[in-house]
Amino acid sequence: MILFPAIDLKDGQCVRLEKGEMARATVFGSDPAAQARAFADAGFEFLHVVDLNGAFAGRSENGAAVEAILAAVDIPVQLGGGIRDHAGIDAWLDKGIARVILGTVAVRDPAMVRAAASRHPGRIAVGIDARGGRVAVSGWAEATEIDAVDLARRFEDAGVAAVIYTDIDRDGILAGLNLDATLRLAEAVTIPVIASGGLAGIDDIARLVSPRYRRLAGTIAGRALYDGRLDPSAALAMLREAA
Repeated sequence: MILFPAIDLKDGQCVRLEKGEMARATVFGSDPAAQARAFADAGFEFLHVVDLNGAFAGRSENGAAVEAILAAVDIPVQLGGGIRDHAGIDAWLDKGIARVILGTVAVRDPAMVRAAASRHPGRIAVGIDARGGRVAVSGWAEATEIDAVDLARRFEDAGVAAVIYTDIDRDGILAGLNLDATLRLAEAVTIPVIASGGLAGIDDIARLVSPRYRRLAGTIAGRALYDGRLDPSAALAMLREAA
């Protein structure tokens, strides 16, 4: 089980949003590469990076910051936000991104996602972001009537590396992970599922490693790390002990 520290990029800075709203952004640092090094030095083994501007624009907007992160650390990095065609996927994988996360395009062009997963085994993840179980796209600005579980099932035999399930209503407000909804999705597919949105502290990690949720592949931590509510050493030690 992997604990991914999140670096969300807006205008080249490390920020956290509340419920995905760009107007409710808190800046936590102006040097994403330094933040990446700090996470690596703390013992994290995989970084989760999101280009927030890119998610809204439909193309990569924080490329320089992402490239600086790649140059700063040796641990793998997964990247999402605004990557919506084969050219963008190939470019980032060639630059050293370990895994590309496809969200909006998973709704609008699932065939492209399946093709990308076939071309790049183990390097394509699907991001499913939902409010009340219904998928939202384009930086969470557009709601759909698509059920999150139904969307995940579309990629059951596609060879994607993981599904990242984010509860938008909890994201960035330290409300606690929605593990029950995440587990329902994980039980519907054989794809590894990562929980995201709302991780508040060590209690969430303790729940995650309990027998009920062992099916989940990991979780993403953002504001709880930046606010000091989650101690990296304690969280990583709990995960190692559970393993």
